[in-house]
Amino acid sequence: MWPADEIAQLCYTHYSTRLPKQGKPEPDREWTLLAAVVKMNSPAEGSHDPSILPGDILNDSHAEVIAKRSFQRYLLHQLRSAVSLQADSIFMPGTKTGMWKLKPDLHFVFFSSHTPCGDASIIPMLELEDQPCSPVRSDETMSQSAEAIGDPVVLENKRKCEAVPAHLVTKRMRTEPRDLSGEVPSDRAMDYSPGKHGTLQTSLDASNLSPTANGPAATKGTVPVGAKVVDIYRTGAKCVPGEAGDTQKPGIEYHRVGLLRVKPGRGDRTCSMSCSDKLARWNVLGCQGALLMHFLEEPVYLAALVIGKCPYSPEAMKRAVIDRCQHVSSLPRGFQVQELKMLQSNLLFEHSRRAVQAKRTNCPGKVVPCGAAISWSAVPEEPLDVTCNGFRQGATRKSIGSLQTRSKVCKVELFNLFQNLVSSISESKRPESLRGKNLETYWEYKEAAASYQEAWKTLQKQAFGSWIRNSPDYHQFK
Repeated sequence: MWPADEIAQLCYTHYSTRLPKQGKPEPDREWTLLAAVVKMNSPAEGSHDPSILPGDILNDSHAEVIAKRSFQRYLLHQLRSAVSLQADSIFMPGTKTGMWKLKPDLHFVFFSSHTPCGDASIIPMLELEDQPCSPVRSDETMSQSAEAIGDPVVLENKRKCEAVPAHLVTKRMRTEPRDLSGEVPSDRAMDYSPGKHGTLQTSLDASNLSPTANGPAATKGTVPVGAKVVDIYRTGAKCVPGEAGDTQKPGIEYHRVGLLRVKPGRGDRTCSMSCSDKLARWNVLGCQGALLMHFLEEPVYLAALVIGKCPYSPEAMKRAVIDRCQHVSSLPRGFQVQELKMLQSNLLFEHSRRAVQAKRTNCPGKVVPCGAAISWSAVPEEPLDVTCNGFRQGATRKSIGSLQTRSKVCKVELFNLFQNLVSSISESKRPESLRGKNLETYWEYKEAAASYQEAWKTLQKQAFGSWIRNSPDYHQFK
């Protein structure tokens, strides 16, 4: 197992030394989040040091979703290298024509400087006997959150990163940053360390820990001696239509756990699923997405999830990412629910909300989320991408929709990379799913990835029946 602090420090160092100031938070006023996918070589026997080469880290200063898309961009580049028979590719030939698989001893670790929004953020809040604190009242329900949300790009990523022709269905863009001034500092959070402290278990309903929990929020976990659970951290993520919904009662009964949620935001309800839900989906379907499954014999799974210093509960994280899908069965060959390793680092991200607040204790005003997002991929051409409100930074209202304003990790650009990969291969050497078929649109290529779509339908049927999906019209671009 790789030390969490080493993973965190690697990501923080890359952020501070390899990324430009452009897109980073304004000093002492703005804060942000960092998410990354790190390529790891299996350590030699008796060693636990990560073996990482320059360019092996794929990160995003704001959102888990953009980090995952940057990772997909990296995978597309690596597949192109494999097809060109370059020895440095992470892929090796599979057993079938046109198919590939990861080389042995390669693993990918996902890092996030903060707990993902949604179900994983519903964690107990403690009151230590020697440091009493007031529990959250019912009229403060949305003022304290342990979720990983940072800026307009994060909150509306799914709707705003897609450069879709105007005649197709589009989604609302939000341009006003969300005020998270009531977020609770990390030092008031639960710090679960099984075996390190005594235990206090309080569970209002055993069904809370089931994949389809309908009772009040579970507060079962390992807590320090001399502490009691007085409340839970709230998540601003709303339950999707069709779910039971939160009780909204005061105290620890406010939330129900194990439910699908959409990302928080001001105004109308968003259509983007929470990061907790997406991580749970990736833990079953892989991080490669539908398009890349045309070329892969097996999904690309994460080996571990590392969270930075922030409010955190390993029980809540496991519940949100693994347990909700643990009962899923009859998945296609190669797909399965992963026993993802979960770790927390003790290192605080320099541009986290807590770190920025600590530097300006006597300054007037309040800190605000940064309005820009940085994505970086280990690719040779234009690895850096800075966006604001879903478009390349500097885009004007008149220029929106042009090639120059597209993010390198929006669906259109990733689809273009995929099409270029397919075109570079003669039809006889392509995977069977891409031979002799007249596929044109993004939607058609996705639907043609039969094993992935079968796995996704099985997951929806058995665990995520209320998942919000985009209209097919939204994916009819070429």
